[in-house]
Amino acid sequence: MLTASVTVDPAFTVGPVRPRTFGSFVEHLGRCVYTGIHEPGHSTADADGFRGDVLELTRELGVTTVRYPGGNFVSGYRWEDGIGPVDQRPRRLDLAWHSTEPNWVGVDEFVRWCRSAGVEPMMAVNLGTRGVQDALDLLEYCNGTSDTHFANLRRANGTEQPHGIRMWCLGNEMDGPWQIGHKTAEEYGRLAAETARAMRMVDPDLELVACGSSSSVMPTFGSWEHTVLTEAYEHVDFVSAHVYYYEEDGDLGSFLASAVNMDHFIESVVATADAVRAAGKHDKRIAISFDEWNVWYQKRAESKTPEGDDWPVAPVLLEDKYNVADAVVVGNLLISLLRHTDRVHAASQAQLVNVIAPIMTEPGGRTWRQTIFHPFALTARHAKGSVLRVALETPTYDTAKYGEAGVVDAVATHDAERGEVVVLVVNRSTSDEVALEVGLRGLGGMRFVEALTLSHPDHTWAATADDADTVLPQPNESAGLEGERLSVTLPPVSWSILRLAPEEGASQD
Repeated sequence: MLTASVTVDPAFTVGPVRPRTFGSFVEHLGRCVYTGIHEPGHSTADADGFRGDVLELTRELGVTTVRYPGGNFVSGYRWEDGIGPVDQRPRRLDLAWHSTEPNWVGVDEFVRWCRSAGVEPMMAVNLGTRGVQDALDLLEYCNGTSDTHFANLRRANGTEQPHGIRMWCLGNEMDGPWQIGHKTAEEYGRLAAETARAMRMVDPDLELVACGSSSSVMPTFGSWEHTVLTEAYEHVDFVSAHVYYYEEDGDLGSFLASAVNMDHFIESVVATADAVRAAGKHDKRIAISFDEWNVWYQKRAESKTPEGDDWPVAPVLLEDKYNVADAVVVGNLLISLLRHTDRVHAASQAQLVNVIAPIMTEPGGRTWRQTIFHPFALTARHAKGSVLRVALETPTYDTAKYGEAGVVDAVATHDAERGEVVVLVVNRSTSDEVALEVGLRGLGGMRFVEALTLSHPDHTWAATADDADTVLPQPNESAGLEGERLSVTLPPVSWSILRLAPEEGASQD
């Protein structure tokens, strides 16, 4: 058995736990919208046709924001196609995913869905085939309060009060040659700055996200961010980051260490943004919106878009079936995002339903939770207050992709008001248990609340509609608290959440 230790001290904070870290993503892609969040004929559907069972699971998942409507889809999207009477809306070819978009769901329906789900909408504008004026028109439609054309059009379509959307993405992955309207960094940087400047003339308090690199393996990574931010720094608040991981060629060890790469990605973007800040003598700091991240097996057949003359509505696309190892990696990526909460101010797991998603649906039938649902839901529910900078001592192992990696990775949060402490931890070993000791220095009298561990003797086990609750995070009976030290045994390929609270009657001063 291997040994490791984590020391938790409330004096060493990284920054606040940001609610927007627990965002998600809904794109008009595959079955994410149609037979995902929206299915008028379903037994649980509401007046807008949204599935009540999906709404319930969205709330359980703890999602705080949802990015919409893309993704690659947005770079060819005409937002006005999705407003007004549904039976009069046009059908359009979606070039991004070789599909037909019927426009049964548009901006008004989506915002009503957000209100029902209790989440904040995060809107993307089309800077692929469109530009500044279209962004202004959509902004006026969504947020306008005056007696003006697009605000009145929204009112005529049944929404008297403005949608009040605060966070806006200035396009999507514009560095990617697969993107409709793909641009050079110089072209996009100028367009992003012009669009942001104009949008702020309407509302100076908007929160605007410039497109960063669509992947850290892009040949332009780093130089893209530098060029774009040099042009747009004073006009935007965030730069985006996107990343997906998957187990390749049986290399489980590298896959389990994916967060090592996410750490490097975040730190590289921060360094680039700060270099632009220094060179431009800017006062503010740019934050990261990590608005696409997940496990995605991009080489699988279901990730290939249709070809030829068939342009289906809501085809089965990107419907990955997630196993236990995938869930451990997702839990570890959340650890990385929290660890960088000083600069990662928002994140969106891609996506919410059916498409590389924690929630799956059957058309007309059941919903179920995939394995990746559980680390997200438990982290969103219990990680509160401040993120703590932990001292971690762990054995290491060599990976083919990322070099040396720690067997154990961890982060902690501390809710000073309640006195509660949460430790999130993974064991990346594929064969060995780890005896972990958690030192609780400076926290005073604490009591053990619970330890839940997600693991399975077969790390390839994946949930289906029939047995989705077979492998849940289970109580870890090895956990015990003695004085200021919590001891727990971590199984191989596992994610755990450890929760502590003040002793009864203990002061929280």
